Amino acid sequence: MKTIQVELPEQVTVEMETLVKDGWFADEAEIIRVALLEFVDRNRFALMERFQREDITWALRQGALDAKATKP
Repeated sequence: MKTIQVELPEQVTVEMETLVKDGWFADEAEIIRVALLEFVDRNRFALMERFQREDITWALRQGALDAKATKP
């Protein structure tokens, strides 16, 4: 497992502390893990589509540049 450090707004940390104190989560790290996993699960398709569109756009630009370079 990899450890990362993030800065969060004060209000978010207060809400996280409340969720832990109320027993919803074991600790703040669990909240962040769950939130990130849910984000990825909910947005996986949209993220993949976005990255594919960016790749296609790049490839089309490269093709256009190559075509210009080979013209007499």
